[in-house]
Formats: sequence, C-alpha cells, structure tokens
Amino acid sequence: MERIEEHPILSFKRGRKIRFFFEGKELVAYEGETIAAALHANGIRVLRHTPKKVRAQGLFCAIGKCSSCLMEVNGLPNVRTCITPVKEGMAVRRQKGRGELFD
Repeated sequence: MERIEEHPILSFKRGRKIRFFFEGKELVAYEGETIAAALHANGIRVLRHTPKKVRAQGLFCAIGKCSSCLMEVNGLPNVRTCITPVKEGMAVRRQKGRGELFD
C-alpha cells in the first residue's frame, strides 16, 4: 500500500475500512478518502488517457480544477475523482477521453 499519510496543506482523516471496485477488481479504501487517493494507495497511477494522443494522466492538481482525474463512477462519466469521496461498493473505471469508455 502506498497511502498518502502527510501533506503540507491537506489533512487525511481515516474512517472505517471499505471496499470498492476498480475495473472489476476489488480494492480497499477508507471512508473520508477521495477516489483518486484510494486508487493511489492501491498502486493505480494512471487515471485516464488523453483523447487525441492517448497519453497517460495521473493525479495532478487534487483540487478539482484540471481534467487529469476524470473517470466513470457507478456508470456516470467525467467524475472528478480527486475531490469525490470513495463509497462502499462503488464501481470506478477509466475513460478513453471525454466520456468515452474503454471496452
């Protein structure tokens, strides 16, 4: 696990252990974490790919201002996973570009 424990500005309050799914694989998270933080803790660094050149993008701003963390969450595309809390049983997957999903 590579959980973010300290940050100069943000605080991390760890709640109870929960499970969620990333592209069909069950992962562990803690209540209070964002989806992107939980993915990072589970070794997932690539959150999406750019639409035209298919370049890998990972966690960048962590404040919801860029598009590097857009993913599909429970069937809803373009969710900013850096500011969206992870929930028990949540299903997360990558997108190709703006709303296009990988098969």
